[in-house]
Amino acid sequence: MLLEVCVEDIAGLNAAVAGGADRIELCSALAVGGLTPSAGLMAMAARAPIPAYAMIRPRAGSFVYSADELAVMKSDIDAIRHAGLPGVVLGASLPDGRLDRDTLAALVAHAEGLGKTLHRAFDLVPDIEEAVELAVSLGFERILTSGCEKTAVEGLAVLEQAIAIAAGRISIMPGSGVNIGTVDKLWPRLAIGEIHSSCSVAEKETDEHLLAFGFSTPTVRRTDAAVVRMLKAHFA
Repeated sequence: MLLEVCVEDIAGLNAAVAGGADRIELCSALAVGGLTPSAGLMAMAARAPIPAYAMIRPRAGSFVYSADELAVMKSDIDAIRHAGLPGVVLGASLPDGRLDRDTLAALVAHAEGLGKTLHRAFDLVPDIEEAVELAVSLGFERILTSGCEKTAVEGLAVLEQAIAIAAGRISIMPGSGVNIGTVDKLWPRLAIGEIHSSCSVAEKETDEHLLAFGFSTPTVRRTDAAVVRMLKAHFA
C-alpha cells in the first residue's frame, strides 16, 4: 500500500519523510482543504527523497475558476515544473458540481510531462461514472476522493462504485478521515493500491497573543512522524 501524506509546511514535510511516507501532497492551508504551496516549500520538497505532488488551487472556496484564475494556475504549474517537482494535484468544477472539462483539459495540457492527481472537486459531482470517465480520458493517474462524503468511511459505497467504474484504468485513492482508527474499514475491503492521510495530531495553541491577533487558531494540527510510521506499518 502506497501512503500519501498531505503536508503544509517544512516541519510536516520532514515528519512525513522521517515516518516513511511514500509520496507527499504538498499544500498550504490544509484547514481549508489545501492551497498552492509557496515557491520556497516547493524547492525544499524537490530535495526530498520521495516524490511530492503540489496542489494547484489559488484560493479557498469553490472550484469554479475565472479566466484570470486559470492563468494563475498555469503560472503555478510553471513554478512547480521549475522547482523540479514530479506532479500536480488539481481540479475544477462547473457551477452545478460537474467537472469542468474545458478548464481541466487546459490545465492538463499545460502540465504535460508531470504526474496528475484529480483532487476532491470530484466529491461534488452529481454523476460518478461521468466524472471517472472524464478523469480517465484526460489522463489523470488517480482520483483523490472521500466518496462524495465528508470522510472516506462515510463514502465507502461510492468509493466501491468508483473503483468498479475505473476498472484498473485509473487509481481511486481514498482520503479524508483516514487514520489508524478508521483504515480497517477501508482496507482490505476496497481494492486499492494507495491511500491518503494527513497523519496529523491536534495541539492546543497556548499563546494568547497569537490568538488575540488572529495569527493562530485555538487548535492546530501537525504532521507526526510516529503516526506516519504507524499507519505505514499497518499495511506491512
